Amino acid sequence: MWSINAGGFNMYFRSLQEEEFKWLLREEVHAVLRQLQDILKEASHRFTLPVSGSEGPIKQENFILGSSNTDQVKGVLTLQGDALCQADINLKMPRNNQLLHFAFRDDKQWKLQQIQDARNHVNQAIYLLTNRGANYQFKTGCEVLKLMDAVMLQLTRARNRLTTPATLTLPEIASSGVTKMFTPALPPDILVNFYINLNKLCLTVYQLHALQPSSTKNFRPAGGSILHNPGAMFEFNNQRYEVNHVHKVECVVPWLNDALVFFTVSLQLCQQLKDKISVFSGYWNYKLY
Repeated sequence: MWSINAGGFNMYFRSLQEEEFKWLLREEVHAVLRQLQDILKEASHRFTLPVSGSEGPIKQENFILGSSNTDQVKGVLTLQGDALCQADINLKMPRNNQLLHFAFRDDKQWKLQQIQDARNHVNQAIYLLTNRGANYQFKTGCEVLKLMDAVMLQLTRARNRLTTPATLTLPEIASSGVTKMFTPALPPDILVNFYINLNKLCLTVYQLHALQPSSTKNFRPAGGSILHNPGAMFEFNNQRYEVNHVHKVECVVPWLNDALVFFTVSLQLCQQLKDKISVFSGYWNYKLY
């Protein structure tokens, strides 16, 4: 008698769980997808803030460069979406306190690939979500898990592009197009590099010393790095150089911080939905999804 009752209870319990799972696939999954779309559309909008309203050209924003440990470099950067459209920089030379001033030419802009890539990954995540419209019927939990994995991959890549600047060698920085954007032209013993690190737009200025062919220094070219230290050596156009001074200044870009928060919240939502789907696998001995 007990075994019959237990068996009946198990069947009843199983039926309840199956109904709850069907409701999850039919209702809650789409509610989460709509929430994710709203958040990610807001994140995408942060990358292309218009001057006013929802249409029109992208707003230009000025940011003052600063550092807690150096006053050798000062300046203002003008950002327009993913483009650095002006850089006005003053550099005080350590040896003689000579002040150098250089700025972008009026006809030049420098595309920040990290912002461009992050926005593209966000838009790809939005595409994946909108591809499963409100009328789409999810048949299995596995289908939902695969969608969440694909969305999370794009969001993780978007976040990583903002949190992990590229590692570059000094010759790569020297040959970068950004060195040709200034007027007056940068002197041959100055290198600059712009990059995003989390919610900050960073500028690194390297002051170089040309090594003479008769130099007795042990020449060891430096590898790739986000930030090179004084003493790093490299060769460019058949001339060997050593880094004498490194100055890093930065400015906070508030909407980059907003975007990173949106990425984190979205990833948490995706993981929570995955966890709910996975819980049901414990109720059945066979793969429900």
